[in-house]
This record gives sequence, C-alpha cells and structure tokens, in this order.
Amino acid sequence: MPHINLPEGYPGIRSLFMYSPVTAAPLNHLVQTLLHDVTTSTLTPGERELIATYTSRLNECKYCASTHGAIAKFQLGGNAALVQDILNKRIAEAALSNKMKALLHIAGKVQQSGKEVTKADIKQAKTAGASDKEIHDTVLIAAAFCMFNRYVDGLATWAPDDATVYDAIGKQRAEEGYMTKPFIVQP
Repeated sequence: MPHINLPEGYPGIRSLFMYSPVTAAPLNHLVQTLLHDVTTSTLTPGERELIATYTSRLNECKYCASTHGAIAKFQLGGNAALVQDILNKRIAEAALSNKMKALLHIAGKVQQSGKEVTKADIKQAKTAGASDKEIHDTVLIAAAFCMFNRYVDGLATWAPDDATVYDAIGKQRAEEGYMTKPFIVQP
C-alpha cells in the first residue's frame, strides 16, 4: 500500500509521475537521455539499461530492477540469461565484455557511496577499454538510479509480481523510449 494516495493501475515510478506531472517531465527527460538516446553515449541503450538494472537490484528495488531488466532484455536481442545473471549479481560469470564487467563494478561502488570508487577501479575500466565518457555515464546512471530507486521505494509504490507485466513495459520502453504515455496495469 503506497504511503500517499497514488493513481491506481500505474506501477512503480509511473504512479509517481501521474501524481506529480511537474516533476515527471524533467525526470523522464533525464532517463530518456541517460538510457535511451543513441547520440548521448557510446554505450548502447542495452548496456546502459544493464547498469540501471544492476544498480536497482543492489538497491533491492523490485520495480526498477524488473522493469529495466525487461527493457535490457529487449534491447539486447532477447538475452534473458544475461539479464538474469545481472539480477542474480553474477557479473563475473556473465557473458559480458571485460569493459562492461568493470563498468558494472564501478556502478556497484557508486551504489554504496560515490566515495567508494577508487583510482584502481577507474584504471581497471580504462585498461578494459572504457572511455572517460563511458565511466562518466556509468557513474551518472548509477547515481541517478539510486535516486529513482529511493523515490519508488520511499513512497511504497506498487510493484506487480507478474513477470509478463514487466515484459510488456520492457517492450514498450525499449521501442518507444521514456517520453511516451505511461503503461497502465489493473492491480
């Protein structure tokens, strides 16, 4: 049960966006830029969604981890096994490049505290082929998702248990981005 009176049928952050359209606009623009736009990062949208998924999983935010995991799956050609590895925090075993493993390691450090990121972490990512821009984007995505996760869970929004709901949201967001109409589900 949400802590405040939110519109029914909208899971997670979507209910908060319906509740407060004035704050939804800049937050949607931010997530569109961070995760979906192809001109703003050298990481693919699928790779950026994996960073959001991993950060959300570390924060134990069911709605965000499930939603962004589903989006990543669609953007990565249906690679559900890779997304499951991320959700299960099996980064070392995941079918990822060393660069992505190093970036996810940095995202995990940011999730704990930005001050946990060390020069050695950055060196490891650069040695694996990460650019300064990719390191920047990873830190910003992880930091932003700590905020989004706390927004969603701090107001106790509704997170469906049905995986097909997240698949439908994932398909829509992967195709349309974040600036389209919100997804509605009947609880």
